[in-house]
Amino acid sequence: MKGTDVTVTSGGRAYKSYLAAPASATRKPAVILLHSFRGLEQGYRDLVDEMAAAGFVTLALGWQTFEQEPSDVTVKTLVEDGLKYLAARNDVNINAVGLTGFCAGGRYTMLLLPQMKGFKAGVAWYGFPDQGGTAAKPQAPSAFINQLTALMLIIHGTRDQPSPIATIYAYAGKLDAANKKFKLSVYQGEPHSFLLQNSRIADTFASRDARRDMLNYFREYLR
Repeated sequence: MKGTDVTVTSGGRAYKSYLAAPASATRKPAVILLHSFRGLEQGYRDLVDEMAAAGFVTLALGWQTFEQEPSDVTVKTLVEDGLKYLAARNDVNINAVGLTGFCAGGRYTMLLLPQMKGFKAGVAWYGFPDQGGTAAKPQAPSAFINQLTALMLIIHGTRDQPSPIATIYAYAGKLDAANKKFKLSVYQGEPHSFLLQNSRIADTFASRDARRDMLNYFREYLR
């Protein structure tokens, strides 16, 4: 399943993005993908193709098109416009849309799932639940836990240095205390950004298994 470069207009600017869709006339579930801080690398494009082959219309938003570190408001608006972009397609079931992100994109997944009711489920890969407190990022994802209604899968490695596993366990504890529905998949010995190696999808057990975990999660809940 081969995707194509597309542009998503947000705030009067055209964001360079990437989309792949199953070859089917019927409406399919869809996923918005938010890449890591290192940009829309080839590995994420390959993952979009892989997700389309699994039955999901998948849109990777190039949120760094204009700034390396845009504000949370800018990214939220882009994701909202990404949902509108998907809603305009005749092959998307807009009532079955998920959100996934990696590294900074994982933080955005944790941050936006509680705030945006257009998503039924999300998968946050090695995110930063406590990152906030700046002008561009005023609030941490953990501040929005009580607003969360979507289901969330959290994927993390035990040897993640930028985002220590202890912060994820603490976040999971807060989710549990608030009686939120989530799943936590932890990979022993894996570092930050273990999905990719040299900008490509890593040929490792953890990368393969975590991708399988994500697809199965979306299959179960995006209906």
